[in-house]
Amino acid sequence: MTNILPRKDVVIIGLGWTGSILANELADEGLDVLAIERGPWRDTGTDFNIGYVQDELRYGIRRDLFLQPAVEAMTMRNNVSQTALPIRDYGSFLPGNGVGGAGVHWNGHTWRFWDSDFEIHSKLTERYGAARLEGLQLQDWGITGAEIEPYYDRFEYLAGISGKAGNINGKIQSGGNPFESSRSRDYPLPPMQMTYAPTLFAEGARSIGWHPFPTPSANLSEAYVNPLGVAMGQCTFCGFCERFGCANYSKASAQTTILPVLMKKKNFELRTDSEVLHIDLDKSGKMARGVTYVDSSGVEFYQPADMVLVCAFGLHNTRLMMLSGIGKIYDPHTGEGTIGRNYAYQTVSGAQFFFDDKNFNPFIAAGALGQTVDDFNGDAFDHGPLDFVGGAGINCLPSNGRPIATRPVPPGTPRWGSQWKKATVSAYKSTMSLFSQGSSYPTSYNHLDLDPTYKDRFGRPLMRITFDFPDNDLRMSHYVSDRMVELGNALGGRETVVPKLKKGWDALAYQTTHNTGGVVMGNDPRTSAVNRYLQSWDVPNVFVVGASAFAHNAGKNPTGTVGALAFWATDAIRNQYLRNPGTALVSA
Repeated sequence: MTNILPRKDVVIIGLGWTGSILANELADEGLDVLAIERGPWRDTGTDFNIGYVQDELRYGIRRDLFLQPAVEAMTMRNNVSQTALPIRDYGSFLPGNGVGGAGVHWNGHTWRFWDSDFEIHSKLTERYGAARLEGLQLQDWGITGAEIEPYYDRFEYLAGISGKAGNINGKIQSGGNPFESSRSRDYPLPPMQMTYAPTLFAEGARSIGWHPFPTPSANLSEAYVNPLGVAMGQCTFCGFCERFGCANYSKASAQTTILPVLMKKKNFELRTDSEVLHIDLDKSGKMARGVTYVDSSGVEFYQPADMVLVCAFGLHNTRLMMLSGIGKIYDPHTGEGTIGRNYAYQTVSGAQFFFDDKNFNPFIAAGALGQTVDDFNGDAFDHGPLDFVGGAGINCLPSNGRPIATRPVPPGTPRWGSQWKKATVSAYKSTMSLFSQGSSYPTSYNHLDLDPTYKDRFGRPLMRITFDFPDNDLRMSHYVSDRMVELGNALGGRETVVPKLKKGWDALAYQTTHNTGGVVMGNDPRTSAVNRYLQSWDVPNVFVVGASAFAHNAGKNPTGTVGALAFWATDAIRNQYLRNPGTALVSA
């Protein structure tokens, strides 16, 4: 039996970055807002207490903060000729679980996509011709960089981002990123203080003509009070950021920026440990009536609502749209359908430089502490003579030196025994690690749909991921890896190790949690699932907010863009939709 509850103005599915931003803004509008979160409540003082949060075994290895396959699994394959198999243990990417979502355990790199990214198909076609995009399914996002810039600014000041602007109102700024698009003002906080590894990286990069700059960081360089009046602390360089909550209130997350204000509002309610099964539609299938969810006791509830905002992790957003029958599921054979279209990942590769005479003290660290080079990112460089489009940032970000997982040793070292121990002792302090974070461009064959065989504990089909690295992206990654070899030679270490990315994505080794696409935004309902305001083309009182809206992934972390889109969608709801509820929004 389903229990019917009193109506709400707004139901929000998921309370991470996007859900928290939308809930806070719409509660300020006077709406009666309910958030439903599948995982538990998580609070800094009680869940990330300084007395026990720096436990690498619990959080870093056993992944206490992450979604477990027993709760929701997925299946994966590289191409449509294969039979997808379940991911029994999340490895390649790590979805969050609980209030705050993946924003709890991120490192804190906070980027803006460039203006050219939002009009990527138009810009690349204009510069290189349509033939250069053959095999890729690139498309414009339906918005421009100028339109989204004020919302990037709002997110950065909410989060207290530390950094140095490179382009303010069209003027290049010394010490910043000269390739970034124009912004209206500098970051709210100055860059973090650099340790030895990123300092040496920057010196080496400048020696070969590159343009290093401080990585924009959600680890705070100074104490800060954000526009909501929430006070945050200065980062202490403990090295427990990625896979951990921040005990010091110095890494931006929903817990440290929004929830202290949101949870006090009388017109906001949160229900945790409750999983939404599907969005309920009216008889016409054109309007949402509310959602059906199950609590931790297995009791089923129907929650009526005038508006449904889907704000879970991107992959979960896509699956929920499919399970709710909103939109047509993408078919890679015909190209028809939009839900599941343009799934993309992140094309990541690494490098290690081994020295005999350096001590980098890797345990003095923070998640986004470091320097980046964007000379080979996006369209910052001429691709004319090359055989790919896209690019990657090259990053020196010594995020941690935690003892279980930090064991850099040169190739050929035995995997155990006295020689391994000796190499570990020698290399621990004297190894510089880099990584390139590259663009991931969609193809017609990389997509998401529902698995025909495997089901979850409620009898619903699992999400099926069909993905492999496109040849274009592999060529891009190899080109950038060669640039990292150049840097290693310039730095003059004993040994430079730069393995190149290979075809055949698998779900075992961790790569990145930057999954994008599936409910893509745009101006054409034939190729996008939501319009430029992230409103469903098919059901206008449903908005889907998150990285699921990305039409591709750039060579940057998605969180800054996710936050900006949340503010962008919120403004559209407040200033347009609420004036005429139930109607499709049009360009202002």
